[in-house]
Amino acid sequence: MRRGLLRLYLALAAIGAIFPWILFLPWVAEHRFAPELFVAQLFATPPAAIFSSDVLYAAAIFILFVFVEGRRLGMRHLWLPPLAVLVSGLCFALPLFLAMRERAAMRTGSA
Repeated sequence: MRRGLLRLYLALAAIGAIFPWILFLPWVAEHRFAPELFVAQLFATPPAAIFSSDVLYAAAIFILFVFVEGRRLGMRHLWLPPLAVLVSGLCFALPLFLAMRERAAMRTGSA
C-alpha cells in the first residue's frame, strides 16, 4: 500500500511541477521576464487578489508545516518542498512533501 501511495504522490508532484509552467511560459513569451507586471496582474482585480492572497498565505503556512512536521518525523532534505513552492508552486510542493513523508515512514516502519 505504501509504495502505491508513494508512486501516486510522485506522479501528482510531476504533474504539479509541469502544469504551472505550461500556463506560465506563454505569459513569459509575451511579456518577457517582468516581475513587476506579474505581481501587478496577480492583484489586478478583487477576485485575482483574493485568490492570490489565499495561495500565498497557504504556501507560507505549508512551508512552516514542512519544517515542523519534517523535524518531528526526522525527515531529510526539508529544503526541497519550500524550493518547490518557489519554482513551481503548491501543486508541486505539496505532493512532493507527501511523497517524502511516505518514504520516511517506509524507512522507519511507522504507520
